[in-house]
Amino acid sequence: MLVYLSGYQTYAQNFVADVKIQGNERTKTGFIKKVIRLNSGMELDSTLLREDVQRLKRLPSISHAYFQVFPALEEGTYNVFYGVEENFTLIPFANVYTSNNDEFAFRIGLQEFNLFGQNITLGGFYQRDIFNSYGAHIRAPYLFNKQWGLAVSYQDLRTQEPVFLESGTADYRYNNKSVEVLGLFELNFKNRFEFGINFFTENYDYLFGETDPSVPQELEVDKYLLKLIYNYDAIEYYYQYLSGFRSALNLQYVHSTDRMLPEFVIGFNDFTYFLRVGQRGNWANRLRLGLSSNIDSPFAPFAVDNNLNIRGVGNTIDRGTGAIVLNTEYRHTLIDKNWFVLQSNVFIDGGTWRNPGGDFSDFGDAQNLRIYPGFGIRFIHKRIFNAIFRIDYGHGITDQGTRGVVFGIGQYF
Repeated sequence: MLVYLSGYQTYAQNFVADVKIQGNERTKTGFIKKVIRLNSGMELDSTLLREDVQRLKRLPSISHAYFQVFPALEEGTYNVFYGVEENFTLIPFANVYTSNNDEFAFRIGLQEFNLFGQNITLGGFYQRDIFNSYGAHIRAPYLFNKQWGLAVSYQDLRTQEPVFLESGTADYRYNNKSVEVLGLFELNFKNRFEFGINFFTENYDYLFGETDPSVPQELEVDKYLLKLIYNYDAIEYYYQYLSGFRSALNLQYVHSTDRMLPEFVIGFNDFTYFLRVGQRGNWANRLRLGLSSNIDSPFAPFAVDNNLNIRGVGNTIDRGTGAIVLNTEYRHTLIDKNWFVLQSNVFIDGGTWRNPGGDFSDFGDAQNLRIYPGFGIRFIHKRIFNAIFRIDYGHGITDQGTRGVVFGIGQYF
């Protein structure tokens, strides 16, 4: 006999006889039992069962999860079965972005999200953005136990970056080599923390454009960065549909060995809200609020960029020491088969920035405002983790608006 649990019932006399896992092939049963919170001998708790199911759905290796409860031999005890549907987790990825200024850049890579059946992510990438870049990372959120994990990454990034001077714009070749180590801590179902340190070296080499006696044409500086990330996640997942609220706070302190690039503090928060609309619709929203030390430097931390915040705007067209960015889009499922989904979307990306050394009135300056409506299409495989191939076209409607196409793997946000 299958027992259905209601959140309004209490189970003071009902206990769990055994917890069983079914449907998993690549994901280890021992790992799933390490992640879930319900164990043998505990009171039967419908709230905890539902939380465990949502926790399993968040794992890269699992596309869907459910629970079943059956009476056990001893009166007042029950066997709990967690059923899972697994994802394929060895995934190539690609991001390609262009604009009407003939800019073209791409990043390709390969990631395994379920290494050793333990939901450990191991990946690497190659990027071509005028120059060559590469990186690798490993992330094991449950490496030590239910709460503690570790993430390590290495990057060697080389790009052509605009530097905005009073007399005009100069272009520099920018190189960033970094090693980062983060501790991962899950306080409870909705609250997670990441904290650690990043050691990196930055190189700036002048290529062409305007010059300024106060701005060096060559610069190399060693830095370290202290990072704290706090994630509040109350999102519920049902295949491609999401509902609920999530907040991600990122705080960083950067120390520099060169006075040209002084130490600074940066913080930003992404507020994300999803709402189901009927049977096939999903309204998605992301608001980013960010501030940093207001240093009058051409190397400000917040960028206006195609692949980060405004679809169609171009590759790093401006920088600032503060940012307000809103992305809102409506996603509608056109085709939904057993393994394949075709989804359309219409969006508006908008943002404004504070100029380096400026004040808060810069947010209201029309020259700093970017608004880009657009539309796109999504090709989704329901049995492969993050297998969402997206194409978006954005068209600027504010001053000096451009237009461009952004390709990528995964939803934009």
